[in-house]
Amino acid sequence: MKRAGPIALVAGLLFGAGLAVSGMADPARVCAFLDVLGHWDPTLAFVMAGAMLPMAVAWRIRARMPAPITGDTFHAPDTRPITASLVVGALLFGIGWGLSGLCPGPAIADIALAPVEVIPFLFAMVVGFAVHHLLGRALAARSVPFQPSQGA
Repeated sequence: MKRAGPIALVAGLLFGAGLAVSGMADPARVCAFLDVLGHWDPTLAFVMAGAMLPMAVAWRIRARMPAPITGDTFHAPDTRPITASLVVGALLFGIGWGLSGLCPGPAIADIALAPVEVIPFLFAMVVGFAVHHLLGRALAARSVPFQPSQGA
């Protein structure tokens, strides 16, 4: 297996810097973006839209590569059906994001910017990871794929 250490470090630093420069690591800006019925701030929509072009280019480049530069195979997620655990996880993620203005990537970047304010979120995130680890397999085993109706 090829080593990805330095490349992963540079990519992580670039990602963190991008979050900080774009304002996505600022909980107040994120909450203003989510406040669509109040004083909505659309700037993060432009950040997200701006991320789509380089990502589209990256997917096209990836499709032409036999293997990644730093590994033996690509590890891209497969398309899977919508399950109850996916819906519950998405709801919990959205609630946490809306209440705190933080999601995991920006929260980790915020350790350098505002550690005191982000520690409760990081603690809750780690607890959530632990609960998912303990209960995730049981939920996944019980999940039934969502089948959209085919009727008119």
